[in-house]
Amino acid sequence: MGSQAKDTKELTVLVTGFGPFRDQYPVNPSWEIAKSLPSHLPPLRAKDVSARRTVVDIPSVRILVHPTPIRVNYKVVRELVPSFWSTYEGHNVDIAIHIGMAGPRPFYQIERRAHRTGYKSKDVDGALLEDEEEGGHDQDWIWHGLPDEITTELDLDDVLGRWKEHSAEDMDLRISEDAGRYLCDFIYYSSLSTLSRQKRPRKVVFFHVPCEASEKDISQGRELALNLIRSIVESEVMEKGVAEGEPTVKA
Repeated sequence: MGSQAKDTKELTVLVTGFGPFRDQYPVNPSWEIAKSLPSHLPPLRAKDVSARRTVVDIPSVRILVHPTPIRVNYKVVRELVPSFWSTYEGHNVDIAIHIGMAGPRPFYQIERRAHRTGYKSKDVDGALLEDEEEGGHDQDWIWHGLPDEITTELDLDDVLGRWKEHSAEDMDLRISEDAGRYLCDFIYYSSLSTLSRQKRPRKVVFFHVPCEASEKDISQGRELALNLIRSIVESEVMEKGVAEGEPTVKA
């Protein structure tokens, strides 16, 4: 993990969720899923282990959930995100997963890229992103000199394959190339740009979940979020192992 690697074999994953932003969806499932996560990634259950031909031996994984739902507000997000990538609750964050709600659809998706411009919709407080106003992109602009799109450095194709293996066969899991030019896209670009400015690995992803927030839906989302965390960590461990000539796997 570059300069953020630890001498201990624990990885730290930060997870965030959003608060409500539409009257028809008074509960945002992204926050309900995030706040339900345990403090550490649980070990695979016996039936899960037996179902895999190869099990990656991963380190201990600490899960830090941002303690409150993030307000769907451009200014709030912009001021908050840099704090994720400094020392967060005494820990250096290795990986972050931002969770957000998508529309009424039955599938789950992880976003590959985020966008610098194109934010035309008002936030929950009725404010537009000031960056989008005419003349807002001069040399003093916070994102001046950054590319219009930034992609995660996580190997999402590998992650998706592992995610599907860890999840029920009837789960529709996808990779998306467009996070939507709203607060989901905005928080994703904010994290990716912060890491780019700091010349750190862009180990962050955005996870879009359906809008349903029943107890069953939240339980399912929680399971998929944990499976996603495991899949990302496995992918990172394997990548590091291959690079060092010692992939860490068990038959």
